[in-house]
Amino acid sequence: MYHGRTTGKGASTPTQIYEQPPRILIVHVALPSWADICSNLCEALQNFFSLACSLMGPSRMSLFSLYLVQNQHECILPFVQVKGNFAKLQACVSELRTLQREGCFRPQGTSLQLAVEDGLQQFKQYSRHVTTGTALSCTSLEITILTSQPGKEVVKQLEEGLKNIDLVRVRRLQVVEITKGALDCMDAASPGEEPSSDESSILGTDIDLQTIDNDIVSMESFFKAWLHNSGTDQEHIHLLLPSQSFSSISRGRDNPMCLKCDLQERLLSPSLLPGTADGSLRMDDPKGDFSTIYQMACQSWASRYKLRVIKALKSSGVCESVTYGLPFILRPTSCWQLDWDELETNQQRFHALCHSLLKREWLLLAKGEPQSRGHSLREPPSIFYVIVPSHSPTLLVKAVATRELMLPSAFPLLPENPPDDSLKIVEGVLDGLELEPTYNPLQICSRLYSHLSSTFAKPQGRLHPSWESRALRKAGQLQANRVRATVAPLPMTTAPGRAPKVPATSKASSEALFQFSKEEEEDEEEEYPSGP
Repeated sequence: MYHGRTTGKGASTPTQIYEQPPRILIVHVALPSWADICSNLCEALQNFFSLACSLMGPSRMSLFSLYLVQNQHECILPFVQVKGNFAKLQACVSELRTLQREGCFRPQGTSLQLAVEDGLQQFKQYSRHVTTGTALSCTSLEITILTSQPGKEVVKQLEEGLKNIDLVRVRRLQVVEITKGALDCMDAASPGEEPSSDESSILGTDIDLQTIDNDIVSMESFFKAWLHNSGTDQEHIHLLLPSQSFSSISRGRDNPMCLKCDLQERLLSPSLLPGTADGSLRMDDPKGDFSTIYQMACQSWASRYKLRVIKALKSSGVCESVTYGLPFILRPTSCWQLDWDELETNQQRFHALCHSLLKREWLLLAKGEPQSRGHSLREPPSIFYVIVPSHSPTLLVKAVATRELMLPSAFPLLPENPPDDSLKIVEGVLDGLELEPTYNPLQICSRLYSHLSSTFAKPQGRLHPSWESRALRKAGQLQANRVRATVAPLPMTTAPGRAPKVPATSKASSEALFQFSKEEEEDEEEEYPSGP
């Protein structure tokens, strides 16, 4: 992973804990394997975009661009904001579905290299044209290449082709190989974690090689990782544990052991999506659960949010009915601003804490440190959390109720001997149920994707001609009047003896192309306003 470069200047804003860097996805189409992966990839992209475009609150994805590489590279989607542009994203997925799946063509050896160069040029051009009031929060981008070809060969090809290219603005260059067989080490309960990874840093920018299975769930999980906060500019949480040493001068509270942690969501809040079961409980300010630790952490960049451990609890001593809100995951921080010795020591102590809690069968009760009140005389109420260990090097954090929130309830003890006839009937019903050893949420579907996609459906009788024709375009046919990128394309390499084809877009200046693309985007937004 790349940890050596900041992605922005100045202090972070609260919304930056959500926002990811601009991304370019390069889909490498190679026959005949494209026929095997096309349907799964398109379905996964469609599902992901329906989710990403529907999420309320701060934008988790800023700019996105899509390239296609067959016998040459082609930008089928210039940089657009993800939110509010589901129609364009869906049209690109439809275009991928129409690509040639049989036959053969002669791929250019430099097509992937040219796609990377063109995407980088497009990002630089876009950055120069962005107005001051909407300046990009990230000054570097991430490029992902999806391929069914052997990943190591693709990495070597990129290393050779890009060795003389300035990649200082590329935060991460990633090659993802889609494999045919199932990977035994894939953990279905941890989507987004790739089982195979290798890196090369010959270019000064790491090339991250990963593999994913050729199935919809694996591809969805890979794309959903883009919704995580992967920034490493600073740690999110300080977990404070009482010091071992106590004296009349210094007490444990004054000199606690501090573990620096990063915070990660375990699941998306249903309150951020339209049409979910608890959508009626959504607050006026659509930022999710106001009481969650994630919201508080993103509001406290100047002084890190602190969790102070006040006591230990037996693992069996906390009833699930007194926890509330979304769970979150704590990991040892990967903040690049810390030196390696501090990172290593912090990680070792974090792992030792996980091991010791499991061995003792303990949980931790922690109190959120109050934020700086400034000039306000009101002291905010404290929020308490239980910290649960697991067999992975992570801790689960769940908000726990306090006296003020509890309602009186009476729970008499369960009778020891229920009537025999009732017991026999219920036992027979239970015996008919299928028994699973664990609950795997990836095997349960709620039809949420189709519901979200339907909220973006175009009104009847108002079909946009340019995007309708794009979806119906047959493989290999290009529309001469369609603007394909915000910058003039790089020259294509051609076989000896063949005259090069000059794209229509190269006849105009890059500034004119950008202006035209910008106006087209504004027209599209007026035609199809974004969903709730």
